Order: sequence, then structure tokens, then C-alpha cells
Amino acid sequence: MTNIVLADDEALLRKALAALLPLEGDITVVAEASNGESAVEATLRLQPDVLVIDLEMPGVDGLGAITQIRHVRPEQVVLMLTRHARPGVLRRALKLGVQGFVSKSAEPAHIATVITTLHQGHRWIDPDVSALAIIDDCPLTERELDVLRVTSEGYSVADIAARLHLAQGTVRNYLSSAMQKTQTHTRHEAARYAREHDWL
Repeated sequence: MTNIVLADDEALLRKALAALLPLEGDITVVAEASNGESAVEATLRLQPDVLVIDLEMPGVDGLGAITQIRHVRPEQVVLMLTRHARPGVLRRALKLGVQGFVSKSAEPAHIATVITTLHQGHRWIDPDVSALAIIDDCPLTERELDVLRVTSEGYSVADIAARLHLAQGTVRNYLSSAMQKTQTHTRHEAARYAREHDWL
């Protein structure tokens, strides 16, 4: 028996999976969550065998929720559901130790099989998802991506420095380098360019 917490903000899809997964495998849905905050709360409280979580949710997204959970339960097994996996997002998820990726369009029987596979200690990345993950044409370093990510949220250089625990001069250097590599004139243009190329 595999106990799961199922987190997805799309109520129709979540309800359908909650009903179908137990029919496809030896799976019990111990809780449903409609956002990242409730996914964190349910996972830490119920300690499921596998957390099945949508990547894109309002408020705290899938990656944000997993980051919070990892601080308390570093061993938590996670299956991420994704509709359009961007290479940068996939790399961040892999760094967080996500064990499985499945397309949201997959058949419930397939998702049930992957849940069981992860519970047995294996990894699973759907081929169409892994193909995206290895397309890496990004010339920016992780730190340059970090400062652009925070820039795109509208923060000043001083705020970025405080949030990333860096000196303001260091932040300016990263931003300058990112602008050169993206051939843009402002940090906001550089952030927009990186987002359009799915690097963030």
C-alpha cells in the first residue's frame, strides 16, 4: 500500500486522479491539497510515502513547497506533475531531489505505476520531460540566474543583495555579466530575455 498526498490547484484533475489512482494500483490518497501551503502542511502532518504535486500552483508553487518540505523531511519522495516543463525549472527540481516527473496528460494507470516505482526507491522521468531537461543552451551561471530571478520580481539591487546574502557590488557584477551575455541594456530586459528562453 502506498499512501500519497495529492496537490494540484486544478480541482477537476485533482478529483479525477484522487478517484482513479486507487483503482489503478495499491494506492491510498490520504489528503488532497489545492495550493502549495496546504501541500506543505498535509505532507508534514501525514508523512505520506509519496507526495504527488503539480509544478505550477498559485502562491507557493510546487518547487517552493518542496523546498519547505525538504527542510523538515529531507527523505520525502516526490513525484512532480508538469504540463510544460522548462529546462531551468527541471534542473532546479532535480537539485531539490525530486525523484519523479510525469506529464499531467499521462494516463492515470501510468501515473499509478510511477508512484509505485518511486515508493520502491527508484526514479522515473518521462521521456518527453527528460528530453526538455537536457536541452541546455543557457550561457548564464546559476548565480546570474538567481539575481535575474529576483530582479524579475521587481526588487532593487539592495533588496536583491539582501535576499541572496551578497554584496551590492557582487550583484551589480552578476547583472552586468548577464546583460552582456543576453545582449540587453537593462537588468529587467535581461530577466525578460532569460524568462522567454525558459532559463529561469
